[in-house]
Amino acid sequence: MTAERDEIVVAPNHVVFDLPELVAVSEGLFAEAGLSVRFEDPGDRSADTRRNPAVRHKESQFTASRADVYNVCEWGGIDRLERDARGGRIGHLRAAVVAQALVSLDPGLNEPHDVAGVPVSINEYTGSHYTALHLLEGTVPRQRIDLVHGGRPVDRLDALLDGTSRATMLMEPFLSAALARGAHVLGSYAYRGSQVVAPHLTAEQQAAYRAAVNRAVDLINADRDRWAPLIAAEAGDRLDPADLRRDHHRYTHIVPFTERRFAETYAWMRSWRLTDGRSGYEMLQALR
Repeated sequence: MTAERDEIVVAPNHVVFDLPELVAVSEGLFAEAGLSVRFEDPGDRSADTRRNPAVRHKESQFTASRADVYNVCEWGGIDRLERDARGGRIGHLRAAVVAQALVSLDPGLNEPHDVAGVPVSINEYTGSHYTALHLLEGTVPRQRIDLVHGGRPVDRLDALLDGTSRATMLMEPFLSAALARGAHVLGSYAYRGSQVVAPHLTAEQQAAYRAAVNRAVDLINADRDRWAPLIAAEAGDRLDPADLRRDHHRYTHIVPFTERRFAETYAWMRSWRLTDGRSGYEMLQALR
């Protein structure tokens, strides 16, 4: 543990990603595993609209040692560790499996090929950014993929609904809100994220953390309707909780982030110049 505290502090992400940890806290599963775990105050999330991920809330909390763990997309975990001087490692692939979907209200856009040369709204260096590239590169020439920074998912949803954006990437609960208002899906990409952990957390602490999260996953899957309002609430009055779909998010037990997975992911990031490759060796060693 750190000298400043005897607890593990989680920097908050969107509820759909954090739900297993939220359940593990509320149901006392971390405490039963011998851990004191709490979430950092969500604070002012206005910085999350900015293009530089280092100033966004969860990343800045981690950098300032006010938080010890947070989850982010797999590619983002690599990116953040390369940017962050604090150090740390990717502990595992998270329990949340969530889809980012390419959606539109434009009747002229019906499949990924239709958005060649059409601006697609994403939040740079987040799951919406990386999954858009993965989704589109299979059918659209790379030079014709046009991604634009639209900020937070709620902002991208509102831009879609008011006609400012023709196409955007969204995950839950914002995806369900868009579909409830007549949007259609051009394609979707399901992905796991990664858990960034501070360098001082021991292997024993991380193992106890994973065990508690896995128990929370079992609770969630036993009664998904119980937890749906927590996810839907993030969309505010844009979504009736009854309209939250079940087919674009699910929860499974944590899995390791393997050397092979890292090597394949890192090579793809380099192919898009999303990393300069300077820290790959150090991160690979941390996985061993």
